[in-house]
Amino acid sequence: MQESVIYQDILQKGLQQGEERGKKQEALQLIMRLLTRRVSAIEPEIEQQIRTLSITQLEDLAEALLDLSSQSDLVNYLGNISLPQPNQED
Repeated sequence: MQESVIYQDILQKGLQQGEERGKKQEALQLIMRLLTRRVSAIEPEIEQQIRTLSITQLEDLAEALLDLSSQSDLVNYLGNISLPQPNQED
């Protein structure tokens, strides 16, 4: 069974999804630490919005946070990007 092409394909896809989730989790942790340092405490609603961002959007936020100086700047930034629909995974 382990030599089956279908089994190998399923295994590979599972590994890729796990790697993507891990990459996103690491990006989230780093960005939340940097944002907290930059703009102080993050409101739970804003944190939840950030958690819904795709990896690409998180990378863009990482660059943009250098220009943020307050939580209202962060809210404005998040308001200007297209947020994914709830329950959509990346």
